[in-house]
Amino acid sequence: MKKLINSVDGVVTDALAGMAAAHPDRLRVDVDQHIVYRATPKEDGKVAIVSGGGSGHEPLHGGFVGFGMLDAACAGEIFTSPVPDQVSAATAAVDRGAGVLHIVKNYTGDVMNFDMAAEMVAAESGTEIATVVTADDVAVEDSLYTAGRRGVGVTVIVEKIAGAAAEAGRSLADVAAVAKRTSEAGRSMGMALTSCTVPANGKPSFDLPEDEMEIGIGIHGEPGRHRDKIAPASEIAKQLVDPILAELPEGDRGVIALLNGMGASPLLELYLMYGEVAKLLDAAGVKVERSLVGNYITSLDMAGCSLTLVRADEDMLGLWDAPVNTPGLRWGA
Repeated sequence: MKKLINSVDGVVTDALAGMAAAHPDRLRVDVDQHIVYRATPKEDGKVAIVSGGGSGHEPLHGGFVGFGMLDAACAGEIFTSPVPDQVSAATAAVDRGAGVLHIVKNYTGDVMNFDMAAEMVAAESGTEIATVVTADDVAVEDSLYTAGRRGVGVTVIVEKIAGAAAEAGRSLADVAAVAKRTSEAGRSMGMALTSCTVPANGKPSFDLPEDEMEIGIGIHGEPGRHRDKIAPASEIAKQLVDPILAELPEGDRGVIALLNGMGASPLLELYLMYGEVAKLLDAAGVKVERSLVGNYITSLDMAGCSLTLVRADEDMLGLWDAPVNTPGLRWGA
């Protein structure tokens, strides 16, 4: 294992300290509790948004804290859920008097710990809390980590759209409703060329021969639907697009498309893959209204990519276009 770390035990703490040093104008980082906050809280009377999950998926979630997205993100250890005390501390700290939305990926530990934290905060302060769980991965219905679909790439799009709605001053019910609508309108599928290596393990999470690829992987290195021999990008794109379109909600609206890198694939390859995806969507009569290509929800050093499509209405597109200023996503601000 070759990694740019000081020690296995200190990876997350050191990384958060680095985030604080890199973005003092945008972020305030509680290194002890592993919570990333906006440097300047939003105004009183606006809904706050908290998300989080295991580390190793950067820039998700800490990289999406800032104007137009999250108010706080809780960082668990690598591929491990944040604990209820983290989530409750973050929730209480960011409440501006209009309630707090929790955005939670559908992994058993995340869902349980966010639920416990919501109950703790509501009992202590009476803060109104709403929760939206993302569950967009079409690869598997149940997995080692979940009951139902895994929450993956749509989480980024939900955080952006909900964040814009909160920034615009919408009520908690309205922010939660558009977040839920966005989540339910999205489907994702991923693939891997290599496994990832968790520092504490010191070796790849699974064995993948040089001439094979894994289709339908999860963001924690979970195995997918099946393994195939390495194929041209055009064929790989089809293996991602077809199952997504088979389960994408029907409608004549276009989509927001996210072609996401898993951490180790260069942009040269990601743009090439997006080009193949775009051809397939055009042939299927699916109009791409907005697109995003890059590393947004990763799996440490895994080579590969995922595709997320969200059937987007005009409200969702307007919120997607709204200004955002975070370390991981920025436009119009």
